[in-house]
Amino acid sequence: MDIDIISQIKAATSQVLEDQFAFSLPAGDVPVNETKPEFEGDYTVVLFSFVKSLKKSPEALGTELGQALVGRYPQLFARYNVIKGFLNLTVADAHWLDFLSQQHNNRDFGRKSSNGQKVMVEYSSPNTNKPLHLGHLRNNFLGWSIAQIYSANGYEVFKTCIANDRGIHICKSMIAWQLFANGATPASTGIKGDHFVGDYYVLFGTEQKRQMEPLIAAGMDKEQAEKEAPIMKAAQQMLVDWEAGQPDVIELWKTMNSWVYAGFDVTYKRIGSDFDKTYYESNTYLLGKELVEVGLQKGVFFQKDDGSVWIDLTADGLDQKIVQRRDGTAVYMTQDIGLAVRKYEEFKSDLSVYVVGDEQNYHFKVLKLICQKLGLPSADGIFHLSYGMVELPTGRMKTREGTVVDADEILDEMHAEAEKKTIEQGKTEGFSPDELQTLYETIGLGGLKFFLLRVDPKKKMLFNPEESIDLHGYTATFIQYAYARIRSIFRKEGAAASEGAGATVSSASVATDLLPLEKALLITLEKYSTVLEQAGVEMSPSVIATYAFQLAQAFNSFYNVHSVSNAETPEKKALRLQLAQLTAIVLKSAMALLGVRMPERM
Repeated sequence: MDIDIISQIKAATSQVLEDQFAFSLPAGDVPVNETKPEFEGDYTVVLFSFVKSLKKSPEALGTELGQALVGRYPQLFARYNVIKGFLNLTVADAHWLDFLSQQHNNRDFGRKSSNGQKVMVEYSSPNTNKPLHLGHLRNNFLGWSIAQIYSANGYEVFKTCIANDRGIHICKSMIAWQLFANGATPASTGIKGDHFVGDYYVLFGTEQKRQMEPLIAAGMDKEQAEKEAPIMKAAQQMLVDWEAGQPDVIELWKTMNSWVYAGFDVTYKRIGSDFDKTYYESNTYLLGKELVEVGLQKGVFFQKDDGSVWIDLTADGLDQKIVQRRDGTAVYMTQDIGLAVRKYEEFKSDLSVYVVGDEQNYHFKVLKLICQKLGLPSADGIFHLSYGMVELPTGRMKTREGTVVDADEILDEMHAEAEKKTIEQGKTEGFSPDELQTLYETIGLGGLKFFLLRVDPKKKMLFNPEESIDLHGYTATFIQYAYARIRSIFRKEGAAASEGAGATVSSASVATDLLPLEKALLITLEKYSTVLEQAGVEMSPSVIATYAFQLAQAFNSFYNVHSVSNAETPEKKALRLQLAQLTAIVLKSAMALLGVRMPERM
């Protein structure tokens, strides 16, 4: 039973319209919605789009169509009613019981088979001059989850990262280290490598401001003073020396980058973020510079009198964009052109998704246009998954001013918040100290991921650690607890029931005996494959988050009224064990797509 219920209703309606009314309407064009709560029925066929063509009143057409559907498909439809132009259909219990019987122990329920298409998802993309921060966490969680959702929808997925390991921002940390470190290292200070280097980036900003003060006092405007500050000039010269391959600069660059990568690896491992391939800007910018030369020869780019290279996109509704500085050094766009080619050559993906914040919307419009004008095979597959920034109650984060919330600090805070709330609720009994630490990390990290993914990616969001771990709120904790309740049921019933063995039910035996809350839970479970597809089309893990929360609510509503272990009859017990089993499978599957682990006990 791989076809979802809405598709089955559309197909059945299309067939009846063809056979009984000689009216051809493709199944995909049949409008079917969930029936509104105030009316009887499960799904509604909206008749207005074809009632005029058939020259019948909505009531007459609805009655004839409803009778034909119930008569021809008794295993699918139990009854119908017509309200104005709406045909409300009640799905037969036999259908839901067949569905449950076939799927209750299917660990792959909802997932699609391979469709032969390839998708690349690029995310994280950190600068090697500072640690990962709260914004990077949303980026990593979003990119990783999108990759999982595409995989669940049958795509071959490649997860990539571009390390922005060169450029003026890197040189700022390097210059500051030369000036102020006195040879200190992460090992000598005991500071995590990415934090250590990030401290010198902040120190650069502080020193630059100090050097700007007398320049501004002498009448220079702020923008010019930023450029003329001696420390900034030193950083600019270091960038030129780096691109020229000056040995001492290259050696310092390698050393400081290695400190940062070691720090990143610790954070990535903790949050469960991984990549099939990591690219480095230091390797891709040269290919980009070669493509700039090609673009000059083709007339795609033009060179200004100062030697800088630009593209004119005014005819495309944009403006002029620099692709190479006058001193010959590359800009971000340069390396991104080269990277687009390199990724396509290696993976031949049909779609290349860039998970980058919405402040780069313009950049990616330009990138796609440039690649198209250069005739690059990767061009049409470029897609920017733009997302809103994560803000704090105090406002936007600024790295150079040292006001960023480091990812590691947030992770520690979430762990502590999970520990605090678990202890407050008196739920530590029966766990060893190590098990408790694992539980706190599962709850804390799960709460953070769910909180950052439950919001539509396009929207800005305000991060609130305390709100993200609430046993009764729209949280991972609420869903994790529902899952743990199910696992507790299975532990009481024994290992056989926990794996679904022996928990079988005949459709005929209880065909007319589905109680409303049992049916509501089944209807919610059946939607999972459709939800997966929707999340892929919209590129939005928030669709999965919303569904998982609704499923947990549906299970809790069912379980608060109906006992599983002490069900009224053996058939009811078998039915409810299957319901619980499939609910556990779907909850775990859905939350895994968000990167959230599900605890066996809470």
